[in-house]
Amino acid sequence: MSEPPSRRAAREARTEPTTDAAPAAHNPTPRAGRNLYAAIGVGVLLGAIVVVSLFVRKELFVAVAMAAAVIGCIEMLRAMGHGDLHPPAIPTLASAAALPLVAYLWGAPALAFAAVVAVLLIVVWRSFGRAQGMLTDITGGALATLYVPALVGFAMLLLAADDGPQRIVVFILVTICSDIGGYIVGVIAGKHPMAPSVSPKKSWEGFAGSVTACVLGGSISVVVFLDGRWWVGALLGALAVVAATVGDLCESMIKRDLGIKDMSNLIPGHGGLMDRLDSLLVVVPVAWAILTPLVAVH
Repeated sequence: MSEPPSRRAAREARTEPTTDAAPAAHNPTPRAGRNLYAAIGVGVLLGAIVVVSLFVRKELFVAVAMAAAVIGCIEMLRAMGHGDLHPPAIPTLASAAALPLVAYLWGAPALAFAAVVAVLLIVVWRSFGRAQGMLTDITGGALATLYVPALVGFAMLLLAADDGPQRIVVFILVTICSDIGGYIVGVIAGKHPMAPSVSPKKSWEGFAGSVTACVLGGSISVVVFLDGRWWVGALLGALAVVAATVGDLCESMIKRDLGIKDMSNLIPGHGGLMDRLDSLLVVVPVAWAILTPLVAVH
């Protein structure tokens, strides 16, 4: 199917995302491409919100997850506008709020059923609009729904266990280990890009750092927080680093196709919320698939 003329014209009118041209002396992390101090400060604040909501009441974390899914979908819909995609906002955002709650209350089968219903609702809703661009708009809405709230639902499946907060902590720590290991090694020794046309700053050296940090972090965190076997944590880490890298590259491809650098400027030093959730969203179903059968609930 040929690309719609309106989208082709929008693509040709856009320029490639540019990086900050400020001198390196004024940039805390010139090779990393973002302000390290702002990123750390905001990261600590977000981490505190997650920890407090997890261990005060599970329902607070469910509310945080629902809000994150809605905000992430809002960012996705606005970003798609740059590519002349206009998915129906009402059913997409309603699904974003509903899917995490459905997963927490009724489990995996209900999440799968709700995701299918959500996509069908988007199809029906959009069918009452203009005929032009219908297929691409429906595809965009389905992508936003399955990419954000459906994957957030897997975090709710982890949370529903008796030791759910600890499982969430393990999943987040493993993902953070992947990001930090790749970040540090990539900045210090990164020389060979993994996918220069998609994400020029991601290197094979950084990937090796991610693997090392993720396997070690997984082994330690599963033993400490879940009283599980170390090799389960190592397996989780090895699979999580692949998922995190794929998630990061996929979001980079989406942004490059839409001609944007960040999903939004919501979070100082980070860009949009989706720029922070990209790895987490793809890792969480892996964490659920590994921890659920291999680590006993305590």
